[in-house]
Amino acid sequence: MITRRSFLGSAAGLALAPGVRAAEPARKKLAVVTNIWNYRSHAWHMAERFLHGYPIGGAWRHPPFEVVSAYVDQKPDGDLSAARAKEFGFTIYPTVEEALRRGGKSLAVDAVLVIGEHGTYPKTEFGQIQYPRYQYFKKITDVYKADGRTAPVFNDKHLSWKFAWAKEMVDLSKEMKFGFCAGSSLPVTWRMPAIDLPFGAEVEEAMCVSNGALDIYDFHNLETIQCMVERRKGGETGVVAVQAFKGDDVWKHVSQGDWGKELFGACLSRSQTLAQAPTLSHRMPTWDQMKEWVKEPIAYRVEYADGLKSTMLLMNGLVSDFTFAAKLKGEPKPISTLFHLPPTPNVTYSAALMSKAEETFLTGKSPTPIERTLLTSGITEAGLQSLKKGQRLETPHLAVNYQVGKDSTFARE
Repeated sequence: MITRRSFLGSAAGLALAPGVRAAEPARKKLAVVTNIWNYRSHAWHMAERFLHGYPIGGAWRHPPFEVVSAYVDQKPDGDLSAARAKEFGFTIYPTVEEALRRGGKSLAVDAVLVIGEHGTYPKTEFGQIQYPRYQYFKKITDVYKADGRTAPVFNDKHLSWKFAWAKEMVDLSKEMKFGFCAGSSLPVTWRMPAIDLPFGAEVEEAMCVSNGALDIYDFHNLETIQCMVERRKGGETGVVAVQAFKGDDVWKHVSQGDWGKELFGACLSRSQTLAQAPTLSHRMPTWDQMKEWVKEPIAYRVEYADGLKSTMLLMNGLVSDFTFAAKLKGEPKPISTLFHLPPTPNVTYSAALMSKAEETFLTGKSPTPIERTLLTSGITEAGLQSLKKGQRLETPHLAVNYQVGKDSTFARE
């Protein structure tokens, strides 16, 4: 198994002073499949790490990959793909299949970076954006089947808006035996303080508080929770029910401590963006102030098969960062931390995520569990359905079981 030390060590001769490049061996070939390629889109955040390199461990790393082809589904105003292709010498093809085969008759790349985020796509009745991640994946695997060869794949964020499709994607990657990594940048970004859930701990309650839109940031929130609680005693055994709340129902449960006494306060205490009244600072807002600022709080209450319960809170107007807290059995105070997302324009949390994509491409194995993103994809779907229906949903289909090792994968340098 590749370690962080050996991964960074593989940069020998590549991680140099700014503007200095050593002689490179022949680089592997990378195809990019993306919805759009505009400024601050996920393709700009992620694909360009393989064009320009990225900072890691105090040096600038140039991955041993050459972007040789791309498929760009939509090209709205501000499209950067044509300019990037001209600058870096890759070809944009009209189909996914042609991008993977580079216009030939067989697979001609060593890895595939799928970025199914942003762009204009229809929504389901539950508010899920129907991004074509599953459709991209199926086209990729159809090429693999036809050509008798596979290559590792990284899939940005959710696996799919439909859990059945997400599960098919995971099952197919295992059946065909190719490396498949996916998910959010939250599990791999920096933490303040740099702590993890103690491996094998007994966890009674967990909570994550952030801002953001439904079907976009709820997923990030759920990945934040999952990357912590999957380390608990017994590992992950799945989710049996999800219930969404909004408005006054959220305030009632939070203020009464129904979702873990002290957890909400612990999360807010870690926030670096906690809202304050004009001319004031350094203060914990009152309940009345929070209710005034947060026009429509959203919560997902998640019930796990082993009895653990977690709460995802979207609090637009109160915070604009991600914080986590958990109550451990026998401990008088919760553990808590801020999941730090460095700001624009460099957004180096995407570099942290692309280091995991690169590791997958180099080793053929995902350094993070694909089952995590399978589960969080399903919880996101269930949460949005519960919110629309106004009821608790039983989720027997989310019996996702997996174990993680003791080593953590979040950034520390």
